[in-house]
Amino acid sequence: MNAYVPILVLGGIAVAFAVFSVAVASLVGPQRPGRAKLEAYECGIEPLPSSPTGRAGGRRIPIKYYLTAMLFIVFDIEIVFLYPWAVHFDALGAFGLAVMAVFVFNVAVAYVYEWRRGGLSWD
Repeated sequence: MNAYVPILVLGGIAVAFAVFSVAVASLVGPQRPGRAKLEAYECGIEPLPSSPTGRAGGRRIPIKYYLTAMLFIVFDIEIVFLYPWAVHFDALGAFGLAVMAVFVFNVAVAYVYEWRRGGLSWD
């Protein structure tokens, strides 16, 4: 149990800091909600009231930015899994190598699929 005390203390400090920051921000910060602040923020393009769909000029808003962000998150998560594996590679042995090979193969298939589909090209 003594080995977990520093982790618990660090976790407690993190939670206390988060609660303290939110409490101070709500007490000290300006309280001026307006119509513009309460609206949902989509992409920076204000919808025109004259359009029947409520979109900017009646056009669809491109979602390439969101797709690129999701791809970044997927490959960022891959790195999160690869880093501990690389640090403890010698301790995992052949089973760890096989499991990570399957993981990298799955991510590679997803990458090739997205590449062939055109998700990585920015027009």
